[in-house]
Amino acid sequence: MGQQFSELSDKHIEFIAAQKIYFIATAAPTGHVNLSPKGGDSLRVINSTTLAWLNLTGSGNESAAHVLQNPRMTLMFCDFEGAPLILRTYGDARVLHQADPEWQLYCELFPATVAARQIFILDISQVQSSCGMSVPYFDYKGDRDALANWSEKKGKSGIEAYWYNRNRQSLNGFDTEIVERSGISPAEE
Repeated sequence: MGQQFSELSDKHIEFIAAQKIYFIATAAPTGHVNLSPKGGDSLRVINSTTLAWLNLTGSGNESAAHVLQNPRMTLMFCDFEGAPLILRTYGDARVLHQADPEWQLYCELFPATVAARQIFILDISQVQSSCGMSVPYFDYKGDRDALANWSEKKGKSGIEAYWYNRNRQSLNGFDTEIVERSGISPAEE
C-alpha cells in the first residue's frame, strides 16, 4: 500500500518520465482549490527534490495566482497502463515569468513555444505512493494539437494581449503578476 519518501527515487523518476498526463493542485488561503491536468512535453525532473513544469497559455491562470499567496503545490501522477500506482509530490513552488532572471535557464529545458506563459519550480518536501488499484486503464492515442495551433495562429503579440486581457487575475480575483513580470503592455486581442 502507500509509502512516504523524502525525495524521488530512481524508480519514481522513471515512472514520472513514462506518464503522458499529470495533475497540479494549488490553493490560495481563500477561494477555489485549483486542480489542472497537464500533458505534452511540459515536465522535467531537475533532481530528486525538484520538478519544473512549463505552464502554457490557457483560459485560466489559477496556479500562478495561488502560488503567489500560498506556495503549496501537489503534483499527482497515475499509471493508466501498467501496474497500479499513484505518485504524489508535495512541496512549495515558485513561479517564473519571462522577465525573471532564471526564466531562460529553465525555458531551455522545454520545446520552444509561443504559448509558454510561466514555469513552476516545485521544491519537494514529501513523496507519497499509493496503490491506485481502482484507477481504470486508458489507452494513450496521442497529444492534442489544438493549443499549439491556436497559439501559433495568435502569435507572440496575440498571446501577450490574451495574457493582458484574460490572465491577469484568477477566478477569485487574485493577481497573477503576468503583466508586471512578463514585461508586456496593453494590447488589443
